[in-house]
Amino acid sequence: MTRRRRIYEGKAKVLFEGPEPGTLVQYFKDDATAFNNQKKGVITGKGVLNNRISEYLMSRLSEIGVPTHFMRRLNMREQLVREVEIIPIEVVVRNVAAGSLSQRFGIPEGTPLPRSIIEYYYKSDELNDPMVSEEHITAFGWAAPQDLDDMVALSLRVNDYLSGLFLGIGLKLVDFKLEFGRLWENEEMRIVLADEISPDNCRLWDVKTNEKLDKDRFRQDLGRVEEAYQEVARRLGILPEGGPSDVKGPKTIQ
Repeated sequence: MTRRRRIYEGKAKVLFEGPEPGTLVQYFKDDATAFNNQKKGVITGKGVLNNRISEYLMSRLSEIGVPTHFMRRLNMREQLVREVEIIPIEVVVRNVAAGSLSQRFGIPEGTPLPRSIIEYYYKSDELNDPMVSEEHITAFGWAAPQDLDDMVALSLRVNDYLSGLFLGIGLKLVDFKLEFGRLWENEEMRIVLADEISPDNCRLWDVKTNEKLDKDRFRQDLGRVEEAYQEVARRLGILPEGGPSDVKGPKTIQ
């Protein structure tokens, strides 16, 4: 297998040059970080599980008309995605009070919100991903007003669909983070969902017990982190046979 050119490495994934123009290979790592990279660790098998989970959720969203950068899974840790111009804004959708929202406003964790709340954060590790307003986003040119309208509309649609999907398997979608990119096709540009959707960027609680089945188990030293990710995959019906082991060699799985 020829050695691919590394384009970018983040905290949880590596992007390599794709086999065709306009494509990238997204590789999922087992590395885990929290509190803007202040806490670091490894969750064994996380990359394999997140690859499968994100593939499944992106595919379902695509089926209902949500445009995404996902093309197909290549193997246990890699997927082929369209190359997009990432918008440096994280869109967070909150349905239940948790995390920084609870801390900022003194709302007990687990309190249902009167309606879904959307927040924006500027993607910058150096600045600890500060919370920003629509005014900041448009004034500094990070996204045009129409781009932002598209991002909000897509975020609400994703929230509506995923809330129902997870509820059907006994999980509560507490909150989640989305990233978007500009996909250029000839002279046309459209906003598409990018990055991943997995327990790394979704808070998922068991409906009956409120047990946390996401990266909060790593953040809060709750233990059984690998088992939580496996449980989400199991409920979705996509846990690989024999658990989250890697494919040996350059074999491609379609």
